[in-house]
Amino acid sequence: MNADNPHGIGPAESEAEELLATSAAWDLSPSRHLHHKEVLMHQIDQDRVSDTRTSTAQPRRRLLRPAMVLPVAAALTGVLVVTASGNDNASTPRRADSAAESAKDDSASATLDRIAAAAMSRDVKPVKDSQLVYAESLTRENTGTLGGPVRLGALHKTEVWTVQGSGPTTTTGWMRETGKDAVMPGQRIPIVTPTPVHAGLDHPTYTWLATLPTDPEALRTLLYAQTKPWGSLSQDETVFRNVGDLLGSTIMPPATASALYKVVERIPGVTVIPDTVDAAGRHGIGITRKDPASATRDEWIFNKNTLAYLGSRSYMTAGKRTGVTADTLYGIDAIMERGVVDKPGEVPASAEG
Repeated sequence: MNADNPHGIGPAESEAEELLATSAAWDLSPSRHLHHKEVLMHQIDQDRVSDTRTSTAQPRRRLLRPAMVLPVAAALTGVLVVTASGNDNASTPRRADSAAESAKDDSASATLDRIAAAAMSRDVKPVKDSQLVYAESLTRENTGTLGGPVRLGALHKTEVWTVQGSGPTTTTGWMRETGKDAVMPGQRIPIVTPTPVHAGLDHPTYTWLATLPTDPEALRTLLYAQTKPWGSLSQDETVFRNVGDLLGSTIMPPATASALYKVVERIPGVTVIPDTVDAAGRHGIGITRKDPASATRDEWIFNKNTLAYLGSRSYMTAGKRTGVTADTLYGIDAIMERGVVDKPGEVPASAEG
């Protein structure tokens, strides 16, 4: 520790912070910032080892897509997602005074009603605190350079193991990627937090989700009261993205899932896309929302028949990156397997082979 580095930040951590500072325009949630810092630091350290062996080697400067991974504690940006706010505007759901103000798409409301009903009818076995939730997805991420044009990398597999239990814990899960353009292929990377976290929005577990109100209006009030906007995003958009973070990485009690979709139905500006495609090539119905203050837009994809969640697409909608125009696709994924296992590294029987 010295005058130039009062916090004792190492070279890899400084570079990771520099890379992540540019991601503010991508509207990453605090949890996603922390995850990508961890992965970037591993990657930078690995590249620097290579540099000692070959003088021409240079660290690959990749800005990772916000992958569908386990949300973790929000310490990197100093903004907590789960924050009780004394600000009336931040703690109370915004209500539109008219149909014009709400910008609500009636077809989106009807679609979300159907998705909520389908979620309520599913038979879900509770997850024990001693177990882990396993999620396997196919993913394509931006492999372009910082500030340069978006280049979608190769389709590869991403696996996430989510720790259950109420905490506190500093290891909230593990991630492993395999295939071309994967980060640290084949290695199981711990998802860690600088300070212990308990179950909650930053560490959603089945038990915690089961404690949430199942009355949509009560759940809506709670989510808005415990959600602080990320950066310049509106609170409506932050709640929308918090729900989106849960869809691919967790197993939810049916009543909780149904209530969450009904909460989304009440968020102004949510619209439906009649036909969209996930990373596996499966066509589905899209649910999206474009926030005026955001440079990106997320799109959730649901099976047209069963209305089960399939995956997501992420778009840049503005920015100074070369080649970025309205709705430039910078990431896409598809959930292929989801289940419960007893230890990290295990996969459900249905995912074997």
